[in-house]
Amino acid sequence: MDMRDEQGRRHDTEPDTEPGAFLQLLLRRRGLVLLTALMLILLAGVAGRDAGDKLVSGAYLDPSAESQRAEELLNREFPGGPTNLLLIAEVREGTIDSPEPVQSGRDLAEQLTETAGVGGVHSYWTTPDSSLRGPDGRSALIAVQLTGGEHAAQQTAAKITDDLARTSGTLRLSVTGPAAVGLAVDEQAESDLVSAEMVTLPITLLVLLLVFGSAIAAGLPLLVGAGAVVGTLAVLGTIADATTMSTYALNLTTALGFGLAVDYSLFLVTRFREERRAGRTVDASVVITVRTAGRTVVFSALTVALSLSALLLFPMPFLRSLGYAGIAVTALAAAMAVIVVPALLALVGHRLERADLFAPIRRRFTRRRAQVGEGRLAWHRIAAFVMRRPVLILVSVSAVLVLLVLPFTGVRFGLLDHRTLPADHPVAETAERLVHDFPGAAEHPITVVLSGQSGTAVGEDELDAYATQLSTLPGVSAVETATGRYVDGQSTAPAGEQAGVLDARYTSASGTWVAVTPSAADPAEARDVVGSVRDLPAPGEVLVGGSAATLVDATETIADRLPWALGVIALSTLILLFLFTGSLLIPVKAIVTNLLSLSATFGALVYVFQEGHLRWLVGDFIPTGTLETTLPVLVFCIAFGLSMDYEVFLLSRITEAHRKGATTTEAVAQGLQRTGGLITAAAAILVTVFLALAASNLTALKVIGVGLTLAVILDATIVRALLVPAIMRLAGEANWWAPAPLRRLHDRLGLTD
Repeated sequence: MDMRDEQGRRHDTEPDTEPGAFLQLLLRRRGLVLLTALMLILLAGVAGRDAGDKLVSGAYLDPSAESQRAEELLNREFPGGPTNLLLIAEVREGTIDSPEPVQSGRDLAEQLTETAGVGGVHSYWTTPDSSLRGPDGRSALIAVQLTGGEHAAQQTAAKITDDLARTSGTLRLSVTGPAAVGLAVDEQAESDLVSAEMVTLPITLLVLLLVFGSAIAAGLPLLVGAGAVVGTLAVLGTIADATTMSTYALNLTTALGFGLAVDYSLFLVTRFREERRAGRTVDASVVITVRTAGRTVVFSALTVALSLSALLLFPMPFLRSLGYAGIAVTALAAAMAVIVVPALLALVGHRLERADLFAPIRRRFTRRRAQVGEGRLAWHRIAAFVMRRPVLILVSVSAVLVLLVLPFTGVRFGLLDHRTLPADHPVAETAERLVHDFPGAAEHPITVVLSGQSGTAVGEDELDAYATQLSTLPGVSAVETATGRYVDGQSTAPAGEQAGVLDARYTSASGTWVAVTPSAADPAEARDVVGSVRDLPAPGEVLVGGSAATLVDATETIADRLPWALGVIALSTLILLFLFTGSLLIPVKAIVTNLLSLSATFGALVYVFQEGHLRWLVGDFIPTGTLETTLPVLVFCIAFGLSMDYEVFLLSRITEAHRKGATTTEAVAQGLQRTGGLITAAAAILVTVFLALAASNLTALKVIGVGLTLAVILDATIVRALLVPAIMRLAGEANWWAPAPLRRLHDRLGLTD
């Protein structure tokens, strides 16, 4: 029941322990509820057993972008076009021009040509191209065009690699190229995650036991997490039947599913234990737990799911897949928590204290704890300090966060390449060798696909004039097409046989394509050239592709959708936190503090991964001078949702204390005391989970793992324990202000107990 003061504020008295229809079902039919949940989990396991087979690797790019349409057209219409698998063949003895290597090289080229999924093969032994011969005469290059899209190309690359391991003849072969790199990244990611989980699993179990205090309580989040993950696999399998889904959705499902399961279970068990220590029965404790902590869990899941829903606004299947997975696993983790955990507590709740390994320690401090509320003594001292020095805390913490933000002002975005692999990975080593021995093949040309106005091929004179103009653009090193090679407006390729070879590589019945080599080797440095090429008038319809164009399209797509994604997150946060608290200031404060802490995280990522500092701390990697375009978006949406998770936990106890009549200062202090240890424990387990990603040998996964780990640590410590309470202490009663119409709206629709 509740009372109102003269300002209309609600003051709760004793909580209502009379169960409603839902709670009556949980309490009276607890066995049936648990059996039903178990059956649903088993059915979901059957439905989702083949979900992994339906997911694809890669899918980082927008398939409707101009660069991707250009790549698709090249693969389909131009056999022998741009290559995505490169093989360096090295003789075991002698030179590549010896009879045996020549025969082996020709046989290999023929074998590759006949392989399904291969569009063209460009080999030293079948093409009079001296650039395919190594400088030492002991190695040669075979360039292969794989068709069918990114995933299909990687499957073909895997088959070719396996076949070559068995039939290499007198040649020693090593592979690289985009398809080989993509395949190696997926295999390395799977291997790293399995290895890391084998290490972190026992650590996580130990932390769970320490946090929950008993094997029974520690088993609750494992059950919730397992149910959420299994259910999400069934959801992903269904969605994969309708749209492209990335394999990385599985990794997020596991990490986020068990992380949220710990958060929600810990919050429920902590509240249940509080009510039991207050002398209430098991059933009464379950009722109060569901009506308070259960309500908070549902609300927290809403905020996390809405934050992750912003990923659905981006057209990249990679981000959308993680959005679908995140929303599903969050919803299922919350459902399992508010249904299965209360039913289990009603069944075995009377055994929790008896099975508590730390019960003697808890009893020893019962008398002192009673003097400062139910929170831990350390958190009481922290709360008291923050309440006494709010200005000092606000200024010092903000200064630290702003200092961490500064490197983010110099962020540069790029694409994943072989440098995301460990330096000693065979594919990465081959890529580095390619740069030194075959620099022409290591270049990242901008591809320009031309077709006549009526879908016919462009005339030679028009093509010659267009290629000449392209070669004069700033930042262009050379241009190659069917009519020759052009440098600074001059044709440098001889006529005759060489021109005939070029015709076969650069033309088809419906058009032609042009390779524009930028002066800058790094695609991140060649973005201006893409704009110049696209702006240049052409003798037909043009599609511009290549690595630099892909980077331009990816960056522009994210920049175009990012305001909408931020708007969805901000608006949903404002609405939900208003319904939760009845305040206008608290939602604004939550958005500002979360943005500040996440910006600090991004600044740290730039400092470490873009600039290459502190490699000894996070594990060795190859700095590229850029961050991959989609990673900050992914880290932001996940970390913002988790930040709101902790924000809701803290606010739930603050608003509860305030509704019982406490002043703002008292309510904030009590909220921090009662949730400080809980948030820290939940964060410790999440950090353990995310460290599995940070320990990966892949730079991309390392960025995600380090980013999420740092975001959780910052949020659970200086933001949630210091910055937020200091702001609320300074704001005083203004924290709870809202115009009269909105207050009346909150009274009718607010998410109250």
